[in-house]
Amino acid sequence: MKKSKILFDKILVANRGEIAIRVMRAAKALGIRTVAVYAEVDKSSWHVSFADEAYCLGYEELSETYLNVEKIIEIARETRSDAIHPGYGFLSESPALVKACEESGITFIGPDTRAIRLMGNKIESREFVQKIGVPTTQAIVGDAETLIREAGKIPLPILVKAAAGGGGKGMRIVNDLAEIESVIESTTREAKSYFGDGTVFIEKYVVEPRHIEFQVMGDKHGNAVHLFERECSIQRRYQKIIEESPSPTLTDEVRKKMGEAAVMITKEIGYNNAGTIEFLVDKDLNFYFLEMNTRIQVEHPITEMVTGIDLVQEQILVAAGNPLSFAQDDIRQSGHAIECRVYAEDPSNNFLPSPGNMILYREPKNRRVRIDACTNKATTIHSFYDPMISKVIVWEQDREHARLKMIDVLKEYIIHGIKTNIRFLIELLQQENYIQNTISTSYCDLHLDEIVKSSEQKRGRIVIDAPLSSYVLYFLNYKNGNTPSSIWENIGHWRDILKLKLTMDGQDYEIVVYPAKSGMSEVIIGEHTFLVEIPHLSENKITVKAKEGIFTADISHDNYGNAFVSCNGHIFNIHRDDLLIKEDVYTGIDSPNGEGQNSIFTPMPGKVIKVNVKTGIEVSKGEVLMIVEAMKMENSIVAPRDATIEKVNVKPGQMVDGSRPLIVFEPVMAD
Repeated sequence: MKKSKILFDKILVANRGEIAIRVMRAAKALGIRTVAVYAEVDKSSWHVSFADEAYCLGYEELSETYLNVEKIIEIARETRSDAIHPGYGFLSESPALVKACEESGITFIGPDTRAIRLMGNKIESREFVQKIGVPTTQAIVGDAETLIREAGKIPLPILVKAAAGGGGKGMRIVNDLAEIESVIESTTREAKSYFGDGTVFIEKYVVEPRHIEFQVMGDKHGNAVHLFERECSIQRRYQKIIEESPSPTLTDEVRKKMGEAAVMITKEIGYNNAGTIEFLVDKDLNFYFLEMNTRIQVEHPITEMVTGIDLVQEQILVAAGNPLSFAQDDIRQSGHAIECRVYAEDPSNNFLPSPGNMILYREPKNRRVRIDACTNKATTIHSFYDPMISKVIVWEQDREHARLKMIDVLKEYIIHGIKTNIRFLIELLQQENYIQNTISTSYCDLHLDEIVKSSEQKRGRIVIDAPLSSYVLYFLNYKNGNTPSSIWENIGHWRDILKLKLTMDGQDYEIVVYPAKSGMSEVIIGEHTFLVEIPHLSENKITVKAKEGIFTADISHDNYGNAFVSCNGHIFNIHRDDLLIKEDVYTGIDSPNGEGQNSIFTPMPGKVIKVNVKTGIEVSKGEVLMIVEAMKMENSIVAPRDATIEKVNVKPGQMVDGSRPLIVFEPVMAD
């Protein structure tokens, strides 16, 4: 007789966005009720309505909301939640939350405090795995003075890292020892801000490494297994953007050795939930322990796709006291899965985060495609949090078919109103280096300009007639609402020619359209004239057919007279001067980056971390004036020209949103 599973009655999910929804899906599949917590700015977020119950933590400050252990425990008690699932990030690796759960009789869905403390500190975890024979890179530990003094003992380049770091934060490469003091200072500050621990250390930087990690699971009965590997070598600023499983790099022999090392670490610490052992692999396939993440990972879906095992459900079952539902010999890799992380960011501007309001959000419709997203409709991406919007996961029988499917899927993923990295991801997947797997973790950073330029060249090869004509025909034939209609029915026969003046990408165009026979239209753009029909028309979407070919476009408007037109994965911006702009959305800021003005504005809402200048001093072009933290990033605000500081309007700790200048200056006149 099969033994019934032990289950919780109710789980509080101490997180937000896509991972909160992912955990709730798993819980609901097991018949478990869910409780959401949220910051006031997140009250309209999908995870709030997705849960059975939802409770507000506070407004926006992380210390008051998603990092507020006391408040989260209080809500768990009030709702009689049996367990808390922390997701990833925030409190997922917090011994304080685990201890508070234990004291309150609430189960923490994750490992015990010992494992979190040991593996949460990179210095201690390195020493631990060295003792059991797992290789690590050369390192130096100690206070700042010791690190500065002994940094030269490791050949350059070296890496300054936060001991309590993770998620790509708290890491900086040093190629010149003259930089070591300032790098240690900035990394310490970032580590203290994000992880509450400013301890840093130095380790040898492996040149052109691969980042390969093994998914592990343990239970409270002494069982431990690995669920094979994920390759995460496509990164920008140490943060992963494309992951895949299985790794196209490993040989069967190396895969076996790494899997055995991962399980050995898991067993030695008595690990009892989902975790990830991360390794760096050099050109000769030597592997070095990097760290252990004692939580579910962002990229866990690709492991689920190739193994058929729901990792989050297994987390919940193990935490409830059940033994693992599988043994090592039961686990197989099947096919190939790729995950792309979609971020609100601008790759052409060094991946600067791009928070703001979406105008249109449409997910691709495709078989064997999984989208784990923070939303199911157009929403606001806030600057207070990580800029990840979603994860797109595809599965196919082999890597090449998965790669081609991902490209097609991303072209159908429509997000208007904010900048995203979707087009950049498409271009990455088409790079010969990716196809041939001749990459490393530094590939994106080294080839950023080349990849952006390649994307822009492809965009330039799209005939301008496609976005312009699709926009005009959509405007003429689709009324707001659910029913398509033609403008010709409304204006009558007194006017048989319509002209529109549009600006696209800074260039002016005049488009002439008039009705032709059999429901067709004649469109004239410059010297081009073509006869078209509309096979498909629906809200925000149009298909146009001409003898030159068929193309489909996704179209939306904002409140500033701007239209967004997506064609073949590229977005074109079209402006109409004849549309009235709503006054209530005008900000009064013509140039938020300060160009052409004697003021400097923040490029995005955030918090001032450091101010380097004061009234009356002279600064040089390119000098860092202050640092603003937004979307888990420190952004340096630099002087656009030589100038004298006339006024500083902000101070450290202050929130800024672009509504007023940070600094007012007087340009230094050339002699």
